[in-house]
Amino acid sequence: MYTIRLKNCAFFARHGVYVEEETLGQRFYIDAELTVEPTGSLESDSIEGTVDYGAAFVEIEKVVTGTRRFLIEKLAVDVAKALCSRFPQIRTASITVRKPGAPVPGVLDSVEVNVVWPQ
Repeated sequence: MYTIRLKNCAFFARHGVYVEEETLGQRFYIDAELTVEPTGSLESDSIEGTVDYGAAFVEIEKVVTGTRRFLIEKLAVDVAKALCSRFPQIRTASITVRKPGAPVPGVLDSVEVNVVWPQ
């Protein structure tokens, strides 16, 4: 097994419980840590047997900028499911979603959740 990490992927989207979050939108940051089953690509030096991280980024972008979710937990699991579906050589996908503009009554850098799929 080996690991591919995509760190701090940034997207503008409209997720959240409150109407203002849908109306205004905000930036979301995604980390994806993918545990991959080697299928010969480590020896052959061919992209055919591995996860193309450019294509993985596009998959993440489709989910994040697509349908609105109320919970970032749901967003994280949907990203993980999409990646595992698109790339069958992924054994586990650990997805972190950070929301820097979370509506909380205080000052913080961000709220984040992490989901590992499959569970």
